[in-house]
Amino acid sequence: MGQRKDIDGSASVPTFYGSELRWKREEAGLTLQQLVEGSFYGPSHLSEIERGTRRMPAELAEHVDEVLGTDGFFKRRCEDVRKAKRRGHASYFERVLEAEKHAETIEEWCPTLIPGLLQTDAYARAVVRSAHPMALDEAVEEKVSARMARGRIFEDDHTKPDYWAILPESLLRQPILPPEQTAEQLERIAALARCRRIVPQILPWSCGPHPLMLGTAKIMTFPDAPPLVYTEAQYSGDTIDDPALVKQYRKAYDRLRAAALPPEASLALIEQAAEDVRNGKHQH
Repeated sequence: MGQRKDIDGSASVPTFYGSELRWKREEAGLTLQQLVEGSFYGPSHLSEIERGTRRMPAELAEHVDEVLGTDGFFKRRCEDVRKAKRRGHASYFERVLEAEKHAETIEEWCPTLIPGLLQTDAYARAVVRSAHPMALDEAVEEKVSARMARGRIFEDDHTKPDYWAILPESLLRQPILPPEQTAEQLERIAALARCRRIVPQILPWSCGPHPLMLGTAKIMTFPDAPPLVYTEAQYSGDTIDDPALVKQYRKAYDRLRAAALPPEASLALIEQAAEDVRNGKHQH
């Protein structure tokens, strides 16, 4: 067995929480498997909590407190960890923030904006500022930084999900940024597609009525949990796990995918739009 690498509990609230949990578990002489026995969670889930990479569910914290005799410490503090992990994000987004990191596949449709996982910092800043026009610059930058951190999910070969995004053609010509920044946003999407990190499809102007016209949809599947759907409005979001509703969204997304251009043609259209912007041929 290799030498254990100590957790630096000073790095953040989640890692401090995780280091305390591991210290108390080892002090009690328990393995990960022994500590989760009698709960609905596996040892890998607990291991990720100890490393500070996964939140502690309240029911598991209660179980841990009972087994370790810690007088409710971990249940009381798990809310602090959740708040720290969602820093820069709305409270209703907490479940999605965690789900993205463990998803096997993510399929997304957003009819009015580039999805957050694909945004450049300039695009994210424009979107955040438009939603919160009176916010202080520090608050805006905190939200932008949090969104950029989400986008790094594509940089890790070990954890990256299979990601599919359907984008309306109107987004390729939407002038919410100066031309240079618009081109950079489109080029980021194209670069991720070229290096096989994502698969984008463009829904053409001429497609007519189509599924999911009324809102967003993010469908996530997992190797060890049922699928989830997330929908979002301007200042609220809803995570859906009801099997019947998830099935409806699944069918609607598949029909939307059938109405969109093929991936190669879509990528060519994105790259052409980026080139047009750089050459001053931006069309509205």
